[in-house]
Amino acid sequence: MDINAIKQRLSSLQSSGAKKEKVDYSKYYWKPKAEGKYQIRVVPSVLNKSNPFQEVFVHYGFSKFPIYALTNWGEKDPIVEFAKSLRTTSEKENWQLAKKLDPKMRVFAPVVVRGEEEKGVRLWEFGKEIYMQLLGIAEDEDYGDFTDISEGRDFTVDVVTGDIGGRQGLKSSIRVKPKTSPLGSDKETIKMWLTDQPNVLELQRKTAFDDLKTILANFLNPEEEETVAVVVDEDEDPIIAKAQEAPKTNYSLKAAPVAKVSKADKFDALFDDEEESEGEGSPF
Repeated sequence: MDINAIKQRLSSLQSSGAKKEKVDYSKYYWKPKAEGKYQIRVVPSVLNKSNPFQEVFVHYGFSKFPIYALTNWGEKDPIVEFAKSLRTTSEKENWQLAKKLDPKMRVFAPVVVRGEEEKGVRLWEFGKEIYMQLLGIAEDEDYGDFTDISEGRDFTVDVVTGDIGGRQGLKSSIRVKPKTSPLGSDKETIKMWLTDQPNVLELQRKTAFDDLKTILANFLNPEEEETVAVVVDEDEDPIIAKAQEAPKTNYSLKAAPVAKVSKADKFDALFDDEEESEGEGSPF
């Protein structure tokens, strides 16, 4: 026996079993926690000087927590690949399932919250509706560059309680301030805000390709009821729902068989193929 190797493995297991320090995500993310009006400033992004918005794609409906698609890191994602393969068939239910499997877009912007400037830049997450409003304001020449550190504009985020998919939750809307204003008055603080910013893809866990394959297989062939995260409003946080309230998962890939192979072989063969299918518009 290799005693040193055994010692290293024991140490690794002991370390993995140790209680991990809880991450305080409020340091990195901002979201309203109660009704009211919040004033924020979108700042230039350290990741992209010409665009403060970072689009990411997230899988919902597979577990209690959202799963970030591997495509965010420029890698193949088995759920995305499977959805593409479904669109190569002529079965309507496969196209319907493909739509449900598609990751949903979420958007993050670096912001400073007025009255909480000491907390630095945090990431504000929102969905398509607010994103389109922000893009509309950005392209309106009357407003100019709202991220400009000298003559930019703050936003008011109005938060009210409303119905979200049959449940009560917080809903947000935005208004741009009519007057321009500087980002701040202290040059060193502004410099810190422009350079010290969290990156959502560094904060979020990247799920391994093989683990996503297992998650997809379990989703397609559920054995028991479970709770999952589902999106009912693109501009609000996902809610936790029973699996039966989430999209149906008892579908299978219906394609004309060319050879008699097992389901496992079909499933694995899909991801052994290096050639990606681009997919086309839905015929239904």
